[in-house]
Amino acid sequence: MSALEILWPVLILAFILVGIHTIFGLEIIRRGVIFTDLAVGQIAAVGIALSSAFFEGKYQVPLSLGFALSGAMLIAYATQNSRHIEAFIGLLYALGASSVMIVLSAGSEGDELFKRLMANDILFVMNDEILKAAGIYSVIALLYYVIYPKLSGFLKELFFFALLSVMVTTSVPLAGVLVVFTLLIAPALVALLQMRIKPILFGWGYGWFFVSLALVLSYHYDWPTGYSIVFVGTLITLVSVLWLEKRRL
Repeated sequence: MSALEILWPVLILAFILVGIHTIFGLEIIRRGVIFTDLAVGQIAAVGIALSSAFFEGKYQVPLSLGFALSGAMLIAYATQNSRHIEAFIGLLYALGASSVMIVLSAGSEGDELFKRLMANDILFVMNDEILKAAGIYSVIALLYYVIYPKLSGFLKELFFFALLSVMVTTSVPLAGVLVVFTLLIAPALVALLQMRIKPILFGWGYGWFFVSLALVLSYHYDWPTGYSIVFVGTLITLVSVLWLEKRRL
């Protein structure tokens, strides 16, 4: 079996993930709340940890969605009422991470599950999971482009963070918190620094490039897939940001 035959399902999933996360990443960077996704993803992971530790994996979706929406509403409120929003979001992330570790410490597979929550091996995602995620992301994108621009004030903030929490709740079980954060921030950041191509188009192309490269390296060198995406994406993006910033001086 060729590499393409093995990798094509995960390539399709990665392209879908890059597509939806770049849309939200551009908005998050413009808002200056970079760590929002990381915090919401970590809070959603508390629900997944509770499901694994106490309910044998049942009720994962309602638990993780409930925690993610609670975190998103807190951030939406703090965005309009806190003078130090990034500090607030950072503390929320620390709360989520410590909660996950405390919950998982009760089980014998806690360390392994924590690693999967951070960066899951998306090589083993099933086709029906990819189709389900694609359907959810399509609805989220439709609501973002049709409903979100018509809202204002706190309702607009709440709607944005609610959509973000649903997206993160769908993405974290598939790819892990760190992969989701990388796909959200890395393509959008480089896309906003370059000046020649429309940001959304550049972000999609850039994200698809580094994800494809990471998957090929993971396949050939037997690296863990999720952490390969994080490593390649963050490394190329850090170099790209320094180069683009230097050209603007």
